[in-house]
Amino acid sequence: MSILITGGAGYIGSHTCVELLNSGREIIIADNFYNSKPKALDVIKELTGKDFKFYEADICDKAAMEEIFRENNITEVIHFAGYKAVAESVREPLKYFHNNVYGTMVLFEIMGKYNCKKMVFSSSATVYGIPESVPVTEESPLFVINPYGQTKLMIENICKDISASDNDWSFTLLRYFNPVGAHESGKLGEDPNGIPNNLMPIILQAASGKIPELNLYGNDYPTPDGTCIRDYIHVVDLAKGHIAALEKMQKGVNIYNLGTGKGCSVLEMIETFKRVNHINVPYKITGRRPGDAAECWSDPSKAERELGWKAELDIERMCRDSWRFAQSNQE
Repeated sequence: MSILITGGAGYIGSHTCVELLNSGREIIIADNFYNSKPKALDVIKELTGKDFKFYEADICDKAAMEEIFRENNITEVIHFAGYKAVAESVREPLKYFHNNVYGTMVLFEIMGKYNCKKMVFSSSATVYGIPESVPVTEESPLFVINPYGQTKLMIENICKDISASDNDWSFTLLRYFNPVGAHESGKLGEDPNGIPNNLMPIILQAASGKIPELNLYGNDYPTPDGTCIRDYIHVVDLAKGHIAALEKMQKGVNIYNLGTGKGCSVLEMIETFKRVNHINVPYKITGRRPGDAAECWSDPSKAERELGWKAELDIERMCRDSWRFAQSNQE
C-alpha cells in the first residue's frame, strides 16, 4: 500500500516526500523533471535514510501512468504535477490546459480503473483572483484572471463532478498561498529550471549577484508601504499540511486554505531577508504588473479546526532557510 506523489521531485513535492517518509509512509514518486532536478531524489533519500520507487513519467502519458498503477498497490495520490508560471500561461494557454487539465484527467481515469479513489490536490490561491476582501476564506468568490488559475479551478470542478457521480471518491483540495523557504539542512529548496517567477528565488539571485537587481513591481498600492501584500508560508509547514490532509481524508470534496493568516508586503520580505542574513538585496522600483492584487492573504482557520494543522514558521525563518539553501547550492 503506497502513496503516489506526482511531481514529487519538485519544490513542494520533495519537501512533502520528506515529511511522508519521516512519518513512516511508503511512497512512489513520478516526475518528468520539467521543472525539477533528479538531484532532489537523492537528497530526499539522504535526509530520511529511506528508499522509494521512482518513475520518470509524464502525467499526460497514459501508458506510463497505467504501468505505475499496474505494478504497485496505490491507495492514495498526492497530485503536485503541473505547469505553474502565470506569465507563461498567458502566453501559452493551450500548453497549460493540455498539461494541467488533460494530464489530470488521464490520472483520474487510471485511478478509477485501479479503484484508487483518494486524492490530495495541489490547488492554489490564484482561484480567488483579485479578492474582494481579505482575509480570504474558502467561501470567498472565485474569479480567476489567468490560464494557470483557470486550470486549477477547472480541476477543482472536475473533482466535484466526479464526486457527485461516484460517492466513493475522496478529494481534499489544498489552496496554497505563497510557499517560500527550504529544508533546515540547506540541502532541499526551491531550485526552478530557467528564469524564476516567484519572489524568493529572485531575491536569492539578487543577493548572490547572479542578477544586478530585483524589480519591485509598483510601490503605489493602497498598503502601508505601497507594495503588494501576500501570505508567505514556509514550505515545510505546507508539506505538513498534506500529512494532515491524508490523515483526515473524508468522502466527497473538502477544500482548505493553507496559509499563515498574516499578510507580508514585498518590501517587508526584502528588508527582513537583508536583516536576518546580513546581506544587501539591490532592487529598483518599476511599474505595476497587470493583474496583481494589492492584498491577498488567507483565513486558514478551517484547516486548523478540521485538520488540526497550523503554520508555525515565521518570515524570518523562511528568509534564513532560503539563504542557507542558496549558499549550500551555489551552482
